[in-house]
Amino acid sequence: MSSHAKGLALTAFGGLILTVDIPLIRLANGDNWSILFLRTGTTVIAAIIMWAIWRALTPNAPRLLPGRIGVVVAALYGLGSIAFITAVYNTSTANLVFILAFNTMFAALLSWIFLKERPRPITMIAMLFMILGVLIIVGDSIGTGQVFGDLMALTAAFLLASAITISRASGKDMGFTSLVGVILPFAVASFMISKGGLNVEAPLWIILNGALVMPIAFFCLANGPKYLSGPEVAMFYLLETVLAPVWVWMIFAEVPSRNSLIGGAILIVTLIVHSLYQLHAGRRRSQLAVPHSV
Repeated sequence: MSSHAKGLALTAFGGLILTVDIPLIRLANGDNWSILFLRTGTTVIAAIIMWAIWRALTPNAPRLLPGRIGVVVAALYGLGSIAFITAVYNTSTANLVFILAFNTMFAALLSWIFLKERPRPITMIAMLFMILGVLIIVGDSIGTGQVFGDLMALTAAFLLASAITISRASGKDMGFTSLVGVILPFAVASFMISKGGLNVEAPLWIILNGALVMPIAFFCLANGPKYLSGPEVAMFYLLETVLAPVWVWMIFAEVPSRNSLIGGAILIVTLIVHSLYQLHAGRRRSQLAVPHSV
């Protein structure tokens, strides 16, 4: 398996796992700050336990924070989470989802400027199709949010793209770094629930989310930049836009709109076609690089 194929498998798996985040939040049925407190708190605990076990089994375990660059990346993930949470409360869901989709464009631009990694034409075309898919999903509701919330969503997208770009530039294992970064939103949530107390009807669902789903998803996605370009990693975050409504439909019988199904189909097909093309191109390059015996 080539490095690129490993990266595609890793980020695709992480993106798929992330899609159950919203259904588990819905199943827990609690207020926003209580959900955030349990979700981020259990994520930090799970990350430290996973790291400690890994460290005990082998000295080659990745570091929680690989140097100063790791601190920067963790801070970007943490600040991005806070910006995302602020956007949730200050703009419409449609605006939030659409603006967050631009993290692929930010990642492409930052990689091009700072890493001199010009996106391949196939990647640029795929990003345009994915933006089109998101636009179809939320097109009827765009413009119903508040300017401040929209700016926070744009900030969250930019911070996520920045974290991906810096991780790519460092070449270091940042799997645990993204998990340590949730300490910032955990601190904010801790302060907020200190006023009104914890209010979650089914806490086991959100504990499952924080202890298992989030660590696996973010560990895989944060490691993606070791193998893939920034725009490619960013595209897999959009799987949540497509599949989360499907799981909600199956669990809560909330039927998605026709536009959601059309836009989702465009996103999924684009990801599959792009990944298959990249795998095929990678094999061709490998074959050309190996001299044939006479």
